Amino acid sequence: MPRWSENPEPVLALAENYARTGSAGHDALQRFRAAADEAEVKAAEIVARQPSPPRARVTAWLLDRVRGLIGMRELPKCCAVLGIAAARKHVRAIGFELAGAGWVSDPDDVFFLNYEELSDVLDGVDHRDLIAARRETRARELRRKHLPRLLLSDGTEPETLLPQQNSANTLRGTSASPGTVTGTARVIHDPAHARLNPGEILVAPSTDPGWTPLFLTAAGLVMEMGGPNSHGATVAREHGIPAVVGVPHATTAIPDHHTITLHASTGTIDL
Repeated sequence: MPRWSENPEPVLALAENYARTGSAGHDALQRFRAAADEAEVKAAEIVARQPSPPRARVTAWLLDRVRGLIGMRELPKCCAVLGIAAARKHVRAIGFELAGAGWVSDPDDVFFLNYEELSDVLDGVDHRDLIAARRETRARELRRKHLPRLLLSDGTEPETLLPQQNSANTLRGTSASPGTVTGTARVIHDPAHARLNPGEILVAPSTDPGWTPLFLTAAGLVMEMGGPNSHGATVAREHGIPAVVGVPHATTAIPDHHTITLHASTGTIDL
């Protein structure tokens, strides 16, 4: 997958989304400040509940340390991503050289080879058929619309054996972040070129960190895959937006630009 430094279009689309938030009453900075103020109030309430002044002081100090240092949990991943980026930069440079010499068709073909196979190409081995086969496999997997949350040892997907709970006007899933919201559904399969207007409900097959910027403008989240501890569910709770996950065929059952109501506390969606 291309990095943002290689393809900045997602960043530009993101900036455009954020630029529209202020006029729609979803100003990102205001939401951040409101959440910070709420956190201050909650912290003060916790400190005030302590039975003695010493315990109150210790509690206040611990809360301050947790809030100040919790971001450090992302540091190992940040360092790993920086290392991968450095390796990718060098490998991609090799790809441009090989493409210029005619050993591969595209500079990014090198990412479909392991290091041993890449070394073979440098020694003159033609791996273009192998690259083409792996590109085809990748394209097929990117078209996959459903991944089972659970598989039995014989390959059976248990959810297919359960009675269908959805009706013509109601879809059911798993509550991931409580709340109720009514808004326009925006069905998105690829966040790179997504245009999500403030207040719209994001409907997606699943999400990963590349989707996170869209949560700032989303009023709610519906996912076909994932559970309460999946990426989308966790980020939805962090942003305080209702979320229902594990909704079978959500991206096809929910019409794009259709008004829906999320009852996220009960895991239902009214169409």
